[in-house]
Amino acid sequence: MLKAAQVGLGWWGAQVTRVLQSSDKIEIVCGVDPVAPIAEKYTGDFGLPVYADYQQALDDPAVEAVILTVPHRLHESAVLQAAAAGKQVFCEKPLALTVASARKMVEACDAAGLVLGIGHERRFEPAWEEIKRMYDAGEFGTIIHMEAHWSHDRWLGMAADNWRGSKEEAPAAGWTGMGVHLSDMMLSLAGRAVNVQAHVAKRILAIPTGDVVSAHFRFADDTTGYIAALSCTPDYARFAVYGSHAWAEARETQHVDPGGTTNFYVRRRGDAAQTRIDFEPASPVKAGYEHWADAVAGRTEYRFTNEQRLGNVAILEALVESAERGGEPMDIARFG
Repeated sequence: MLKAAQVGLGWWGAQVTRVLQSSDKIEIVCGVDPVAPIAEKYTGDFGLPVYADYQQALDDPAVEAVILTVPHRLHESAVLQAAAAGKQVFCEKPLALTVASARKMVEACDAAGLVLGIGHERRFEPAWEEIKRMYDAGEFGTIIHMEAHWSHDRWLGMAADNWRGSKEEAPAAGWTGMGVHLSDMMLSLAGRAVNVQAHVAKRILAIPTGDVVSAHFRFADDTTGYIAALSCTPDYARFAVYGSHAWAEARETQHVDPGGTTNFYVRRRGDAAQTRIDFEPASPVKAGYEHWADAVAGRTEYRFTNEQRLGNVAILEALVESAERGGEPMDIARFG
């Protein structure tokens, strides 16, 4: 059982702790948060002690790992401190806001012999795993194009000064919250992305970062892709892959947080019609953390590579600049 400190006890930190209460591979033994009311609520909800200072958790011999659910610009320093202390570390997405920052984090963890976990739980959705299985088995033939969309309206009541709506902490509207999951999945299938053209708009919400982002991609093998994420419309999510031999689409009926049935559609060349398979609700967040714990224990190879960790941050950095320049195409290699 990997004993971990939950660092950052806001909405998502509390949700991660709640999900891991049923895990037999990770045990949250304490929390870290400098804001007293948040710390007190966490202790009341979970019965766990809370440190006000991150270094206190790193100095605690009972803590073997840290789970970082803190604002994005704090990721680099928190990961570097954990690596220096020899603690395993799982960092929420996006890993960083720049490739230079992400590279420091990756290199520090590699040098310390640590498994740097990353919070891309969408790869553990059963329907998405079926897409990956089809890809690995060659059932798509040559992948030609991918499309993905993830939107929700959970930020409608968010204060304008919330860090999740900040252009500095969360640039490009919903990209750091939703889009990065979709680009991560695309990278796991098509490999390196070489070009991106993005647009950001502010239509409904008062938050500075905007509430609409869309992006077109070209990958190294000439596969194309499209991603959209809206922070101002009811729950909607899909991921689709189109190949020379088959296409498949996963479409969700409910937000990933409460969970819901995912409708999976597939049509292979020669089929008279598409086939639908329904995947029942799962716990991809728990699955992602437990996969990391297994990798830490040497029971499996971690499925996220450094190329993917850095490549997804390069996409983010290039996408932000493209949007700031009114949708100008960006060579992603310039950023990493």
